[in-house]
Amino acid sequence: MAGLAATPMVGMLPRPVRAATGSIRIVMKDLLTTNPEDVAHIARIEEALAARGHDISIEIVDLPSEGYAEKLNLMLLSGDIPDVIYFQGGDEQIAQQGALMDLRPMIEGTEHLAPALWPHNTARMDNYPYLLYVFPARTKAPVMRRDLLESTGMSAPTTLEEWDALLRAIPGTEVDGNPVTYGIIAPNNTDELDAVFDPAFGIDQTWLQDDAGTWIHSRISDGERQKLAWYASLYADGVLDPEFVTSNWEVKEDKFYTGDVGVVMGTAGPVVGIYEAKMAQVNPGAELVLLTPPAGIQAIDVSKESRGFAVPVTTEQTDAVVAFLDFMASPEGQLMDRLGFEGEHYTRDGDTLAPTDKLGAWYPRFVYDNPNYYQPPISPLSELAQASLQQGVDGFRADNTFVWPADLAAAVDGAETYYRTNAFRFISGELSTEDDWDAYVQGWLDAGGQAMVDYAKEVL
Repeated sequence: MAGLAATPMVGMLPRPVRAATGSIRIVMKDLLTTNPEDVAHIARIEEALAARGHDISIEIVDLPSEGYAEKLNLMLLSGDIPDVIYFQGGDEQIAQQGALMDLRPMIEGTEHLAPALWPHNTARMDNYPYLLYVFPARTKAPVMRRDLLESTGMSAPTTLEEWDALLRAIPGTEVDGNPVTYGIIAPNNTDELDAVFDPAFGIDQTWLQDDAGTWIHSRISDGERQKLAWYASLYADGVLDPEFVTSNWEVKEDKFYTGDVGVVMGTAGPVVGIYEAKMAQVNPGAELVLLTPPAGIQAIDVSKESRGFAVPVTTEQTDAVVAFLDFMASPEGQLMDRLGFEGEHYTRDGDTLAPTDKLGAWYPRFVYDNPNYYQPPISPLSELAQASLQQGVDGFRADNTFVWPADLAAAVDGAETYYRTNAFRFISGELSTEDDWDAYVQGWLDAGGQAMVDYAKEVL
């Protein structure tokens, strides 16, 4: 296993997937026998596998989407264990019991699956080899209305100084005859802001080294203090929406569409495409422009996949599972999974494909293509949405986070809760980054941070 962990998957000579026979059961959120499209999708996958010499039947295991993670754990504990399991949390407890396969030997040298992995997939697999999710990293892409940017008289920002100037210029600037109230908003906490602005303050990884070479958490770094001071200045000057801490994603998006806020961050790819379409629907003719994070990079957590597919050690259908996953990563499988059904989601005229207005309602179930490996004949994403994905690829930097042991869960939760509470107190002006910082650092260490630092020094 140590040898496999050090071996890059991409670039290996592909090995042909041997003909497989068997029946595999798949449980996945939002994959249901009550959805005719899901049933038809699985049926055509079975037919395509048969054409490749695989006699494989695929059974959908129904599990309600509401409370999926909890219901999945109850099902597994009851002894009902499918061959392919989609986790959206709760996988660590199962993996710690030795119940999930190390997927690296299964993927090694596969014809399509290994080359289709994104860089963060490979890194996460080395750190936590029990989940596979061949989807782009969930980076945050900042967007705003093009006419609003033009109305400020400024160019798209590329540095922190230019970002600061633009955000401060937005409040009061008119679009469609109405002044925009705030420059920027993020829902519930500063996560979306941090994803874009952290690297501009030197916070390019979770764990940083001080001048003495000692590992410290970025939450108590000088860069964190400078960043919170900047957020506080935006808050005090009416640039950062003061209701951000009580606003969920729906409120954030509504304020964006109605012109109450100028800049928001969307998850790269389909979400940015949704923002683009909804903005044009609410404000006919309005276009969005993709903005560049000031440092040009985003640190991506590669400690593990936060969701994805696992294979239990109890399965007797390993060959069939590998054949299925490798097919889904193939050009034929990706075309199916990305574009939906011919005549419904796209039309074909010879070798030319054209999307219908229903393509936007289709979503990939299993594999989201890596454009460096395969590109479908038509993209279900707009140019803006596709550019936001590429921005995440271009700015990718692996974070140095890692999976915490179960006995430190309380310490991690305690330190994070302490940070969240006090970050808002700094931003709102209740605390000062000049006068109260040392007390905050000590409080974070006491709340569980010291145990985290001690463990991190061993790991790093």
